[in-house]
Amino acid sequence: MSDGNMNNTPLNAEVLVLQEVVGRVGCITLNRPKALNALTLDMVRLLTKALIDFQNDPQVLAVLVRGHGKEGPFGHFCAGGDIRFFHQAALAGDSRLGEFFTEEYALNHLIHTYTKPYIAFMDGVVMGGGMGISQGASIRIVTEKTQMAMPETHIGLFPDVGGGYFLSRCPGYLGEYLGLTGQKINGHQAILAGLADGLIETQRLPLIWKTLLATPFESGEAVERWLQSQFTKFESAQFPDKAAIDKCFSMASPLEISLALEQENAAWATEALASLSKASPLMVHVVLAQIRKARGMGLADDLRMERDLVHHCFHLRASSETVEGIRALAIDKDHHPKWSHANLSQVAPDEWPSFFQSPWTPETHPLRHLV
Repeated sequence: MSDGNMNNTPLNAEVLVLQEVVGRVGCITLNRPKALNALTLDMVRLLTKALIDFQNDPQVLAVLVRGHGKEGPFGHFCAGGDIRFFHQAALAGDSRLGEFFTEEYALNHLIHTYTKPYIAFMDGVVMGGGMGISQGASIRIVTEKTQMAMPETHIGLFPDVGGGYFLSRCPGYLGEYLGLTGQKINGHQAILAGLADGLIETQRLPLIWKTLLATPFESGEAVERWLQSQFTKFESAQFPDKAAIDKCFSMASPLEISLALEQENAAWATEALASLSKASPLMVHVVLAQIRKARGMGLADDLRMERDLVHHCFHLRASSETVEGIRALAIDKDHHPKWSHANLSQVAPDEWPSFFQSPWTPETHPLRHLV
């Protein structure tokens, strides 16, 4: 088999998720390169099917997942969910919007609890939903070209797909920093933030992938051991400006965080403040509460909370912050969202807690089956 051909289907064919067993590994390639592999409902369903197939196949010792770029395999992993669909479906009251989030979060849970090694090749852009299908991996590989972020506050959303769970487990207050500002980080920073396990240079990825397909491994652990031996060695270091980030982002409220950033005479703080002031003031309050609540939650409870949050984000339709944020960023592209509040100080203390009230009972919750 050539690297560019799975199931005898050319990678440029309209097959959104390619799955194949080669040797002892299951291979998954996200194949929507023009949209940077942004996830559709069909892709979520195809990914779920592939993982269940591989879990039940005794030949498969481990699963590999990558994105397909415009130039060929790798290039970009996944830029998130298909936000144009979210906008259209929210305004139309389309039930597939709810199905998308229910099935996507169930897929995120499946990955975190997967019984075989699941190895994510996080080259290029890894954002939003791309983090959801990689953070639960047993090995998360980044490259020198990785651009990682959870930028949802800029579209009036929150870092979902288990973002509360994995951001809250970053060292110190890096989770608050990344979740509130949507700041992009590189591969090395992702390792320092606990969001990746090792770095392999982009030019080495095709050979690494081919070796994984051709080697007669005796166990899933052997696959993982060999991959870990391929990581580029780094001097141990700390995330840049971590002490100052912790000082600012440990504050009790978004307003106190922004005031602390104003006191910092540093480029990173100026950039963080600029990002924070572009974000939806209401959703900044929601996100800070989300990350802090999630610190004390298991994954399943966090995903149920996020399913509640996403319901509230979209059910207002035209007056939804999220619908407006997507309009400004991706539909009209005027980049001037009309948020419901002009700044953080205008958000009343009783406004954001309602996002955490579930519209379902525990018995009727769409993610009640997750444990």
